[in-house]
Amino acid sequence: MKRIAFIPIDNRPVCYQLPKQIVDLDNVYELLIPNREFMGSLTSQAYVPLIFDWLRNLKNIDIIVCSLDTIAYGGLISSRRTDDKVNIIKNRINKFIEIAIAHKASVYAFSSIMRISNNNINEEEKEYWDKYGTKIFEYSFNNHKSNDTDYKKYGIPKDIMDDYLQTRKRNFEINKYYIELAQKNIFNTLVLSKDDCAEYGFNVKEAEELKKLSKDAKNIFIKTGADEIPINLLSRAISEKKHVKIFPVYTNPESINKISRYEDITVKESVKSAIELSGGVVAANKAECDLIMIVNNFKNAQGELVMGIEEQGFGKKDIIIPDKPYFIADILNANGSDNSFINKLLSKSDLKEFYGYTAWNTTGNTLGSAVSSALIYYGAKLPNREAFDILQLTRLLDDWAYQANVRQKIKIKKVNLTNGIVKEMMHKYEERLLKAFAFKNMEIKYKFPWNRFFEIEINISKKYTNVAFVDILFYE
Repeated sequence: MKRIAFIPIDNRPVCYQLPKQIVDLDNVYELLIPNREFMGSLTSQAYVPLIFDWLRNLKNIDIIVCSLDTIAYGGLISSRRTDDKVNIIKNRINKFIEIAIAHKASVYAFSSIMRISNNNINEEEKEYWDKYGTKIFEYSFNNHKSNDTDYKKYGIPKDIMDDYLQTRKRNFEINKYYIELAQKNIFNTLVLSKDDCAEYGFNVKEAEELKKLSKDAKNIFIKTGADEIPINLLSRAISEKKHVKIFPVYTNPESINKISRYEDITVKESVKSAIELSGGVVAANKAECDLIMIVNNFKNAQGELVMGIEEQGFGKKDIIIPDKPYFIADILNANGSDNSFINKLLSKSDLKEFYGYTAWNTTGNTLGSAVSSALIYYGAKLPNREAFDILQLTRLLDDWAYQANVRQKIKIKKVNLTNGIVKEMMHKYEERLLKAFAFKNMEIKYKFPWNRFFEIEINISKKYTNVAFVDILFYE
């Protein structure tokens, strides 16, 4: 058994639980992860010294996959909030490197390029974002696009602008330091990711500069995304030498050059990036591929279910059965499934070559986790069917039942975030999924780990009869 030490971004379910669910698809690998109490949250930083102690005391580690934001700042959100100086942050990074070198493990690492959210919500930002977030975004966009340097005309006070730019400069310096380390082969793979970005902005400009500094190094990637990147790296560590070929098939092939929300590259480019970073190979045609990747993409503009913006769904298109193993990445919407697509999925029976469904949050989140789980399960030496079933039921309850349906009802009706009410609202979706998948004796529990409606944690007991999944027909 190969042992992987994994340091996540924070304690959210998609960052803390989902990676383990995916690695569990192959019993050859064991994922070791720090206590959840050590990790950062919405309101607190990670306990980095305790994480160092945990990592130092592990035995026989083959691979380390690390969110460097956790080590450097105490978490992804803390990377935007903390006022720690560069020298303090570098000291933490150097301690991590010392421990990793002592383990003689291959290190796969990820750091975010600080995002610029286009809203006035300061839940994950500094306090002043509730007044100046949109204005800072607008200035950042135009500064990059047209070299606009007059921030004052956007109504941004000098002290706010100075603080924001200083935080960006510090994080940029740290990312440059990671490139230096990668060029010394400290990292097997380093990813610097553009989190929730637009076509233009300070973050996109920084990414361009970091790409130049990396000098096309084969072990350094500049990629759009965030929460899915550690999962990509887990898959890369497990799958990159297997050369699994994936052929993408789109439900709206005429729209593959459109750009998703929160992204700065086209759907086609996002798909290629997710496959290659995860350790797969983009197949030139269907005849030579190992896996078919069904991408349910948008025709006009991507929907945004949290914001109540809907896009025309899969509808009544003709459908066919894929003739090879396949998996699904549903990116019609940001933040949730296409209901019409799911209705077709649940109406069929006798699934044999299905390798997963995903539809959570951004296009990058969905593509990255869909590809990674399919690659690991397809290439598994000791495949774990029980883990696969649990993973798929979790994703459908989360991405479809909750994100695409229940979450909006909670928001519109201003329902209190209590587990009992959510359980009641999720019940009809549970029944439909349990019936479609022929699961029995299942216990499903919910909670809100960050005490907000955006994400939900789903825990499923492993007491069920293992029966074949439904078969799915798809449009080509």
